Amino acid sequence: MVEYEPPKHENKPDEKREELKGKVIRLKDLVSYADGAVASRMVISRKAGNITIFSFDENEGLSEHTAPFDALVTILEGECEVWVAGQTFHMDVGETIIFPANVPHALSAITKFKMNLTMIKE
Repeated sequence: MVEYEPPKHENKPDEKREELKGKVIRLKDLVSYADGAVASRMVISRKAGNITIFSFDENEGLSEHTAPFDALVTILEGECEVWVAGQTFHMDVGETIIFPANVPHALSAITKFKMNLTMIKE
């Protein structure tokens, strides 16, 4: 289980993010799996919010935490379990959940999985 660290925003262009603009992309292809780890790639980072793609190896996850903003999570590949305010949900490809601001939540990979995390701050 990985301790959650909130994404840091940068309001400056990043070459790796700039190369994505104006192109058709598959979000799940932006980050590879890493053995026994969680990997991520930030797609957009602004004061108003972030979009980050994550990959989780089987049995990896994020420990319970809260965030000061709502976060929208969409599963791009694989399966996971999420916990929100004590409730457990099984999630599969194409499903989305909103983690409410200041509410404890966590997640764990059932299989290797990838997700899109969108956090709006303003």
